Amino acid sequence: MKLITKTVLAVGLLAFGSVQAFELTSKDIQEGYPMAKTFEYNGWGCKGDNQSPHLSWKDAPAGTKSFAITAYDPDAPTGSGFWHWVAFNIPATVNELPRSADIQKLGGNEARIDYGTVGFGGACPPEGDGMHRYQFTVWALPSEKLDLGETTPPAVVGFTLNSMALGKATLTSTYVR
Repeated sequence: MKLITKTVLAVGLLAFGSVQAFELTSKDIQEGYPMAKTFEYNGWGCKGDNQSPHLSWKDAPAGTKSFAITAYDPDAPTGSGFWHWVAFNIPATVNELPRSADIQKLGGNEARIDYGTVGFGGACPPEGDGMHRYQFTVWALPSEKLDLGETTPPAVVGFTLNSMALGKATLTSTYVR
Protein backbone atom coordinates (compact mmCIF):
# COMPACT_ATOMS: atom_id res chain seq x y z
CA MET A 1 0.00 0.00 0.00
CA LYS A 2 2.83 2.44 0.84
CA LEU A 3 4.52 1.78 -2.51
CA ILE A 4 1.30 2.54 -4.42
CA THR A 5 0.75 5.77 -2.46
CA LYS A 6 4.33 6.94 -3.10
CA THR A 7 4.06 6.07 -6.80
CA VAL A 8 0.78 7.98 -7.18
CA LEU A 9 2.27 10.96 -5.34
CA ALA A 10 5.41 10.91 -7.54
CA VAL A 11 3.34 10.72 -10.76
CA GLY A 12 1.12 13.55 -9.49
CA LEU A 13 4.13 15.75 -8.76
CA LEU A 14 5.61 15.07 -12.19
CA ALA A 15 2.32 15.85 -13.90
CA PHE A 16 1.74 19.11 -12.05
CA GLY A 17 5.27 20.18 -11.21
CA SER A 18 5.57 22.50 -14.20
CA VAL A 19 2.43 24.50 -13.43
CA GLN A 20 3.28 28.16 -12.82
CA ALA A 21 1.56 30.14 -10.11
CA PHE A 22 -0.19 33.41 -10.94
CA GLU A 23 2.28 35.99 -9.59
CA LEU A 24 2.19 39.73 -8.81
CA THR A 25 5.41 41.74 -8.43
CA SER A 26 6.42 45.39 -8.30
CA LYS A 27 9.46 47.58 -8.84
CA ASP A 28 8.07 49.96 -6.18
CA ILE A 29 6.77 47.85 -3.30
CA GLN A 30 7.88 44.56 -1.78
CA GLU A 31 6.03 41.87 0.14
CA GLY A 32 6.00 42.71 3.86
CA TYR A 33 8.05 45.91 3.57
CA PRO A 34 6.99 49.54 4.13
CA MET A 35 5.94 51.66 1.15
CA ALA A 36 7.66 54.98 0.38
CA LYS A 37 5.92 58.31 1.05
CA THR A 38 5.42 58.51 -2.74
CA PHE A 39 2.50 56.09 -2.24
CA GLU A 40 0.94 58.03 0.65
CA TYR A 41 -2.34 59.86 0.03
CA ASN A 42 -2.38 63.64 -0.34
CA GLY A 43 -5.28 64.69 1.88
CA TRP A 44 -6.97 63.64 5.14
CA GLY A 45 -3.88 64.91 6.99
CA CYS A 46 -1.44 63.02 4.74
CA LYS A 47 1.01 64.79 2.44
CA GLY A 48 2.27 62.11 0.07
CA ASP A 49 2.46 62.07 -3.71
CA ASN A 50 -0.58 59.75 -4.01
CA GLN A 51 1.00 57.69 -6.77
CA SER A 52 -0.08 54.13 -7.44
CA PRO A 53 2.86 51.71 -7.48
CA HIS A 54 4.18 49.87 -10.50
CA LEU A 55 2.58 46.40 -10.70
CA SER A 56 3.42 43.49 -12.98
CA TRP A 57 1.88 40.02 -13.20
CA LYS A 58 2.51 36.78 -15.03
CA ASP A 59 1.14 33.27 -15.49
CA ALA A 60 -2.55 34.24 -15.42
CA PRO A 61 -4.93 31.26 -15.45
CA ALA A 62 -6.15 29.89 -18.77
CA GLY A 63 -9.39 31.53 -19.90
CA THR A 64 -8.52 34.99 -18.52
CA LYS A 65 -10.32 37.66 -20.55
CA SER A 66 -9.72 40.69 -18.30
CA PHE A 67 -8.12 41.77 -15.05
CA ALA A 68 -9.13 43.80 -12.03
CA ILE A 69 -6.84 45.48 -9.51
CA THR A 70 -7.74 46.28 -5.92
CA ALA A 71 -5.84 47.84 -3.04
CA TYR A 72 -7.31 47.21 0.38
CA ASP A 73 -6.31 48.01 3.99
CA PRO A 74 -7.78 45.35 6.30
CA ASP A 75 -6.31 47.16 9.34
CA ALA A 76 -8.25 50.43 8.95
CA PRO A 77 -10.14 51.29 12.13
CA THR A 78 -13.53 51.12 10.40
CA GLY A 79 -14.77 47.63 11.21
CA SER A 80 -14.83 46.92 7.47
CA GLY A 81 -11.35 47.82 6.20
CA PHE A 82 -10.66 50.55 3.65
CA TRP A 83 -10.63 50.34 -0.17
CA HIS A 84 -7.80 52.34 -1.75
CA TRP A 85 -8.21 51.25 -5.38
CA VAL A 86 -10.84 49.44 -7.39
CA ALA A 87 -10.05 49.03 -11.11
CA PHE A 88 -11.62 46.54 -13.51
CA ASN A 89 -12.19 45.74 -17.20
CA ILE A 90 -8.43 45.89 -17.76
CA PRO A 91 -7.82 44.03 -21.05
CA ALA A 92 -6.20 40.59 -20.86
CA THR A 93 -3.38 41.91 -23.08
CA VAL A 94 -2.20 44.13 -20.20
CA ASN A 95 0.19 42.52 -17.71
CA GLU A 96 1.85 45.57 -16.20
CA LEU A 97 0.84 48.94 -14.80
CA PRO A 98 3.38 51.76 -14.59
CA ARG A 99 3.61 53.94 -11.50
CA SER A 100 0.63 56.36 -11.48
CA ALA A 101 -1.18 54.23 -14.06
CA ASP A 102 -4.04 55.76 -16.02
CA ILE A 103 -6.51 52.86 -16.05
CA GLN A 104 -8.85 54.50 -18.57
CA LYS A 105 -6.03 54.92 -21.12
CA LEU A 106 -5.45 51.18 -20.78
CA GLY A 107 -9.12 50.50 -21.58
CA GLY A 108 -10.26 49.81 -18.02
CA ASN A 109 -12.62 51.40 -15.52
CA GLU A 110 -12.38 52.46 -11.88
CA ALA A 111 -14.95 52.70 -9.10
CA ARG A 112 -15.29 55.09 -6.20
CA ILE A 113 -13.04 54.22 -3.26
CA ASP A 114 -13.48 54.87 0.43
CA TYR A 115 -11.96 58.37 0.18
CA GLY A 116 -15.06 59.23 -1.88
CA THR A 117 -13.07 59.68 -5.09
CA VAL A 118 -12.53 57.57 -8.20
CA GLY A 119 -9.03 56.25 -8.87
CA PHE A 120 -6.09 55.34 -6.66
CA GLY A 121 -5.93 56.71 -3.12
CA GLY A 122 -2.67 56.12 -1.29
CA ALA A 123 -1.95 54.93 2.22
CA CYS A 124 -3.04 57.24 5.05
CA PRO A 125 -3.42 55.33 8.31
CA PRO A 126 -4.25 57.42 11.36
CA GLU A 127 -1.16 58.72 13.16
CA GLY A 128 -0.20 56.43 16.02
CA ASP A 129 -2.46 53.60 14.80
CA GLY A 130 0.46 51.27 14.16
CA MET A 131 1.35 49.34 11.05
CA HIS A 132 -1.29 48.86 8.37
CA ARG A 133 -1.16 46.27 5.58
CA TYR A 134 -2.00 47.29 2.02
CA GLN A 135 -3.08 44.33 -0.09
CA PHE A 136 -2.61 44.93 -3.81
CA THR A 137 -4.44 42.18 -5.68
CA VAL A 138 -4.71 41.41 -9.39
CA TRP A 139 -7.76 39.32 -10.30
CA ALA A 140 -7.96 37.15 -13.43
CA LEU A 141 -11.51 37.21 -14.77
CA PRO A 142 -13.40 35.03 -17.29
CA SER A 143 -15.22 37.93 -19.00
CA GLU A 144 -13.98 40.98 -20.91
CA LYS A 145 -16.35 43.43 -19.21
CA LEU A 146 -18.00 43.52 -15.80
CA ASP A 147 -21.39 45.19 -15.49
CA LEU A 148 -20.09 47.61 -12.84
CA GLY A 149 -19.66 51.36 -12.83
CA GLU A 150 -17.84 54.10 -11.00
CA THR A 151 -20.64 54.37 -8.42
CA THR A 152 -20.63 50.64 -7.62
CA PRO A 153 -19.62 50.35 -3.94
CA PRO A 154 -16.17 48.79 -3.44
CA ALA A 155 -17.61 45.96 -1.31
CA VAL A 156 -19.93 45.01 -4.19
CA VAL A 157 -16.99 45.01 -6.60
CA GLY A 158 -15.05 42.85 -4.12
CA PHE A 159 -17.98 40.44 -3.83
CA THR A 160 -18.25 40.22 -7.62
CA LEU A 161 -14.53 39.58 -8.03
CA ASN A 162 -14.49 36.88 -5.34
CA SER A 163 -17.50 35.15 -6.88
CA MET A 164 -16.05 34.83 -10.38
CA ALA A 165 -12.24 35.08 -10.34
CA LEU A 166 -10.28 32.39 -12.13
CA GLY A 167 -7.37 33.28 -9.89
CA LYS A 168 -5.80 36.11 -7.95
CA ALA A 169 -2.34 37.17 -6.84
CA THR A 170 -1.66 39.50 -3.91
CA LEU A 171 1.31 41.61 -2.87
CA THR A 172 1.06 43.05 0.65
CA SER A 173 3.07 46.12 1.61
CA THR A 174 2.90 48.09 4.86
CA TYR A 175 2.73 51.70 6.02
CA VAL A 176 2.91 53.54 9.37
CA ARG A 177 2.37 57.20 10.27
